[in-house]
Amino acid sequence: MIAAADPVVVVAPNAFKGSLSALEAAHAIAAGLRRVWPRAEMRIRPMADGGDGTLDAVLSAGGERRTARVGGAAGQPIDAAYGMIESETAIIESAQIVGLTDKGATAHRVETRTTRGLGELIALLLDAGVRKFMVGLGGSSTNDGGAGLLASLGLQLLDQSGGPIEPAPAGLASLARVDASRVDRRLAHSSFTILSDVDNPLCGQRGATAIFGPQKGVRVESVAAIDASLARFASLAENALGRSAKDRPGAGAAGGLGFALMLIGGEIRSGAEVVADLLGLDAALAGADWLITGEGRTDRQTLRGKAPLVAARHANSLRVPATLISGSIDRGVLPELSRLFAGCESMVFGPSTIDTCVANAATLLADRTEQLARLFAAALAVPRR
Repeated sequence: MIAAADPVVVVAPNAFKGSLSALEAAHAIAAGLRRVWPRAEMRIRPMADGGDGTLDAVLSAGGERRTARVGGAAGQPIDAAYGMIESETAIIESAQIVGLTDKGATAHRVETRTTRGLGELIALLLDAGVRKFMVGLGGSSTNDGGAGLLASLGLQLLDQSGGPIEPAPAGLASLARVDASRVDRRLAHSSFTILSDVDNPLCGQRGATAIFGPQKGVRVESVAAIDASLARFASLAENALGRSAKDRPGAGAAGGLGFALMLIGGEIRSGAEVVADLLGLDAALAGADWLITGEGRTDRQTLRGKAPLVAARHANSLRVPATLISGSIDRGVLPELSRLFAGCESMVFGPSTIDTCVANAATLLADRTEQLARLFAAALAVPRR
């Protein structure tokens, strides 16, 4: 039982997609807690798992935010944000360059979108002397198997007559040969940590196109053809580079960006675990009384290693109770969630439209947190305000 009037609470939510960044969500939760415990110690640790918001979450613990002019998914010039940690490790969030939220890019057919811009950014950073990279995958609008990234780094993709093809799904349909003789030699002396919570292979029934393609605009009748083009590209690229990756777990992440990064030596890790390490989550949990986490929507995908699940596992290992507050929760996964969380709550108090919830997300989150804090205080006999 907590004896002190002012508990120590670790606040470690993921972003509430479409409404609040992880840091904004954390501040809303903290605001609700302070209504009950004005002097409570709040240890803010905004979480991410490799997708949207990873860059901001990592930089909340220190580092420098920078931008570079590269091509977006549709080839349009964009100023892409990235981060530097201790002047030697670059943090790249794929969604900053080829994000699904880029309406300008997604106005173009997915068959024409490419990851060239990611390769361009890596090349610019190599020119600047960077040799350590962390690349967050998730929230991408592309489905090119990372062909664009590899092309920007020197891999030549050629048609039957020896001419270059466009490194996008439409171009890969005419791919006949891959030449690795001009691949940037500096890659051999660089390290890539791939941040992802996806374990799908590149191709097949569980591959990038079949599972994630439709949400990016791949038509059902085009899935088989695009998947076949990616399979041919993958086999030719593997032979050219002398490394196998297409069947490895995570190769299908971000439309196949996982495959491309593995092909240049990248190692995949749980994005949420890497972020937890960078933010010092375990140190924050030491001596804490409570952890609160959350996300926009909690469902079966959360159980596959999303940030709230990882945060709860860390809390449980240190015997700190963890509570989940989400925009909505799939009731079907409550039995599994209940093994890790001391309560799972929706921040919505009654029937409401999505637009209303998004517009009032911070207020709703603070209000729900306040009510949970009052319940927590009563249960543990903590004096209330």
